[in-house]
Amino acid sequence: MLLEGIRTPFLNAVFGMITRLGEETVAVVILCAVFWCINKRIAYIIGIAYFLSGLTVQGMKICFRIDRPWITDPALAPVPSALAGATGYSFPSGHTQSAAALFGSIATQTKRIPAIAGCLLLIILVAFSRMYLGVHTPLDVIASLLISLIFILLTIRFFAGRPAGNKRQLVLSVFMVGYAIAALVLALTLYANGTIEMSYADDCLKAAGAGVGFAAGMYIERVYIDFSVRAKNIFLQILKLVIGIAGAFVIKEGLALLFGGGLAVDMLRYFLALLWVTALFPLIIKRFFALPPAQ
Repeated sequence: MLLEGIRTPFLNAVFGMITRLGEETVAVVILCAVFWCINKRIAYIIGIAYFLSGLTVQGMKICFRIDRPWITDPALAPVPSALAGATGYSFPSGHTQSAAALFGSIATQTKRIPAIAGCLLLIILVAFSRMYLGVHTPLDVIASLLISLIFILLTIRFFAGRPAGNKRQLVLSVFMVGYAIAALVLALTLYANGTIEMSYADDCLKAAGAGVGFAAGMYIERVYIDFSVRAKNIFLQILKLVIGIAGAFVIKEGLALLFGGGLAVDMLRYFLALLWVTALFPLIIKRFFALPPAQ
């Protein structure tokens, strides 16, 4: 009610744009840019924290099944333009988790104070935007911030010290796959017994498919591919980023156009899109874009 009193058309537009920083498209583009062109280790930290915290949030959504603020209290009116992105249950906030895991992971991997401050500011702005737009409560937002922080710290701890060998890498990938499968089973069970609707299960299965794709591709790349992020020139860096991102979205959206919706199709297309990002396109990078190893 308090934030409704400060709304204006201008602020609605501003926070409507800011909240998009918590959408999956932004996360995928940034993850791809870091992974393919800048630093694979940082990209793995981002991805692990992002997908594990995302699976946790999606699992909590269908377990607690807390409705959106305007449903629980009809006196609360959301900004109409924000309703399209406010799918699923309210608790915890998916947009906040996405922004916190993404920019929070980046903040921990840089020593530049302006970059850290910028990442923290973006997290705060996205979290505030969800409340300003009326699609989440403070509890939704705080829970997601804490969940993301926990997984960021756990991921950093895993990567601290000695490099992960093949066995340790396999354990991590198997754990991520198991975590995703647990979320998948939970969603399918609740959907099968009529506790949740298909749309709510679908969000969880998309996260599970993406998590399995990332975990499998991460293991394949680290053990068998090990491409270099360096290219001969900036033009090739930009070209591989454009081609790679286009490929990921062709897979994700193309399969939907070919086979329509449905739980199995949605899970498959998210799985293949992340497998493309982490393993299939890196094979292309190693063959056509990366600098050869030093002799």
